[in-house]
Amino acid sequence: MTKKILLVGESWVSSATHYKGFDQFGSVTFHLGAEPLVKALAGSAFELTYMPAHEAVEKFPFDMAGLDVYDAIILSDIGANSLLLPPDVWLHSRTVPNRLKLLKAWVEKGGGLLMVGGYFSFQGIDGKARWRRTPVEDTLPVTCLPYDDRVEIPEGTVAEVVKPEHPTMRGLEGAWPVLLGVNEVEVRDRADVEIVARLPEDQGGHPLLVVGTHGTGRTAAWTSDIGPHWLSPAFCEWEGYDRLWKNILGWLTEKQA
Repeated sequence: MTKKILLVGESWVSSATHYKGFDQFGSVTFHLGAEPLVKALAGSAFELTYMPAHEAVEKFPFDMAGLDVYDAIILSDIGANSLLLPPDVWLHSRTVPNRLKLLKAWVEKGGGLLMVGGYFSFQGIDGKARWRRTPVEDTLPVTCLPYDDRVEIPEGTVAEVVKPEHPTMRGLEGAWPVLLGVNEVEVRDRADVEIVARLPEDQGGHPLLVVGTHGTGRTAAWTSDIGPHWLSPAFCEWEGYDRLWKNILGWLTEKQA
């Protein structure tokens, strides 16, 4: 049976100014950050819809029927403001449904939600992602810090699997390739919450993969990236990369007993 997955975020636009002696000119480039995941899920049991960050501002569903199309939703490198401030609110001061509250209600009745790390995930760079104390944070098995939560690891580190028996770790024996960073989070103290993988103690022991439940839905937090730059090229090319994401999505979309 095909499971429908919505990936929200993982895109950005860069503007550069180039100086050449007396002269200068500008350029604008568009980037997609989830190509490794798109490739991993191609032809699989997971049908991925990729909604870039700039499209999500207006196209992310405003009603439950729009969310019910999907079995799981991934929020990756997109701040809370992109869902809180569509043009109707930001430019025209009109009211619209609060899509963060809508997501929480969707999870409560059985949806699967995954937040993936990045500069605009959890609390993010300079604290600007702003997921702390939101209805979305309420659903996650972790809470966000109130400030810039990046843990940059330029020397690289590897994952330490705490629960190899968990379904998300199926078939992932042996050492993992290098990671270059995570978002720091705090794990909720609840019986349903499990730390599946973390960083080594000499790198702070920060959680890497945490799973839990909310209502009748399942939620997870992967605190590193979907692709570069926090995932090394070796990680994205690792044969376990495909299996890791399929395992996580398989667990997320499995109904609670």
